[in-house]
Amino acid sequence: MAHDGLGIDGLNLRDSCNSAPISEDAQQGVSENDGGIQITCFSEVANDSTLHFQIIRLEKQIYAWIGCNSSKLGRLYAAAPTRPANLVSVTSILGGASDNTGSGIARRLVVKTGVNIILACNIPKNNPTLEADAERLLMQKLVSLGYRRPKPDGSSV
Repeated sequence: MAHDGLGIDGLNLRDSCNSAPISEDAQQGVSENDGGIQITCFSEVANDSTLHFQIIRLEKQIYAWIGCNSSKLGRLYAAAPTRPANLVSVTSILGGASDNTGSGIARRLVVKTGVNIILACNIPKNNPTLEADAERLLMQKLVSLGYRRPKPDGSSV
């Protein structure tokens, strides 16, 4: 099926890092006070599939894209911590009804980082091992970029 507009199959993210006029260096710190953003792109091979990642760090949220063997956008989810019970709410923004693959990853990323997550996910639904590998690789990169919710140590401040 051909797509003339910006449907989920029509967006190509392959060259987005090459054409973005903003910092891509994962080692360069970006102050949260200057309103700057930082883009990090990487690819890994897991279970005979190539996983592509793009992370856009914003001041109080993260946009992440996970692609499997292609540069299609996939389904788009928004997840955020909710008050007062510190639960996580997830909604599907683009791509129809929610599936467990992307919404589950988005929910767990919010729990682990404590920040709002916008996640575009193009991972096959029938491959839980690939889903787990993608989430693990993305979380490892987010930790290396400084995103991790502090663990409660039991001491009062």
